[in-house]
Amino acid sequence: MPIKPEKLNTTVQIPTDVSVTLNRHMLVVDGPRGRAIKNFRKIPVGISIQDDKVLLKAAGSRKRDFAILNTSRSLIRNLCEGVVSGYTIKMKVVFAHFPITINVKGNKVHIENFQGERAPRIADIVGPTKVESQGDDVVVTGHILTDVTQTAANIQLKTRIKNKDRRVFLDGIYRYDIQKIIK
Repeated sequence: MPIKPEKLNTTVQIPTDVSVTLNRHMLVVDGPRGRAIKNFRKIPVGISIQDDKVLLKAAGSRKRDFAILNTSRSLIRNLCEGVVSGYTIKMKVVFAHFPITINVKGNKVHIENFQGERAPRIADIVGPTKVESQGDDVVVTGHILTDVTQTAANIQLKTRIKNKDRRVFLDGIYRYDIQKIIK
């Protein structure tokens, strides 16, 4: 059963201090915290900009097209919120015996002495994201939500323990807080 035609069009309100431009399939969002760019080439949705709104139109009338429309609306909304306020993820360093140290070198995070290992585990920092080590906390900040969350996931996955019982061996770096405002 097809979806009603009025549901296949939606708009995203642009905040007052944000400017949005569209170059072919590239959506560029500029704000006080920086610039965010999203490529919509492989996302089947029609995008146009009028006044202070981004108009989105679904490519078809099926349920899948409706889902893609709402996903693209969320992506644009997150880009606009990010360049205004930014995002912060706080992570906790947990260890039982060997103290873990975190060093940021360039666009890599070096996780040293994890379970007594000699070689550091290295996680990538995605995009213009900043990572800071504050004692037993690791703070990941940035204005692009996908980059901030992917960086936090990279750090958490590098400290994943394999071939041991995770209920007993709890060492690692775990996310415990996500906020919209950079502090």
